[in-house]
Amino acid sequence: MQIRQPVHSEHMRSLDTEGLRRHFLVQDLFVADQVTLTYSQIDRIIVGGIMPVRGGVSFAADLGRHTGTDFFLQRRELGLINIGGAARVVIDGASFALGSREALYIGQGAQALEFFSVDAAQPAKLYLNSAPAHTAYPHRVITLAQASPETLGAAESGNRRTIYKFMTPDVLSTCQLSMGMTQLEPGNLWNTMPCHTHDRRMEVYFYFDMAPDTVVFHMMGEPTQTRHLVVRNEEAVINPSWSIHSGVGTKAYTFIWGMVGENQVFKDMDHVAMTTLR
Repeated sequence: MQIRQPVHSEHMRSLDTEGLRRHFLVQDLFVADQVTLTYSQIDRIIVGGIMPVRGGVSFAADLGRHTGTDFFLQRRELGLINIGGAARVVIDGASFALGSREALYIGQGAQALEFFSVDAAQPAKLYLNSAPAHTAYPHRVITLAQASPETLGAAESGNRRTIYKFMTPDVLSTCQLSMGMTQLEPGNLWNTMPCHTHDRRMEVYFYFDMAPDTVVFHMMGEPTQTRHLVVRNEEAVINPSWSIHSGVGTKAYTFIWGMVGENQVFKDMDHVAMTTLR
């Protein structure tokens, strides 16, 4: 498990490109028959990927050493969104089918987890976020049809998009984890612009559905001290609560967002006027 320490906003101003990438960019999320995990000390979120191919994949038995617990989810909850082929997830003996672009919430206390691809030729790619939890909520699959959709933006500003909320209070109960997927309409390239911050929550953006020659310029930093990262397919960016989080691609893309922090109110945002950005 990689460990990422918090970065102060004033420290970020001094970072060059490699420094920004080292602290905030998460790469190589999907490795055949492995679990990859990055632990950010910002609100204690864990970001990772699982890609079973030849057989089942499970968490290492001693993974709890990273969280100071007897097992990984003893004091945590877990959210998965599948961006690959069909998957089967077994939680303490109970089996859950998970199709492409479907989510699975796993509540606190789950011990034995195993992940399978239904077809090795089309392996599942399970993107995960995990957050500290204080109580156990039921495990549940959320399909795209069951997610709470919200369409925002306009074609004139290049940001017409639909936000599918998989793990928000209007869909299911979690301790603090929120997750969803934003899909841009054809010909639209901007996400989350005009931008915002939210001091009560941090956020991770995971970009996918990108062609090999496509990049996203992910904007972050304080509104008057903006920086950017060049992000490629199936890479994620850790965004502190004081940072904007927005991006524009050279071609179409989709992204998954995950939030951890003080509350789960989706509209709790500190909007930034376009005239403020620098």
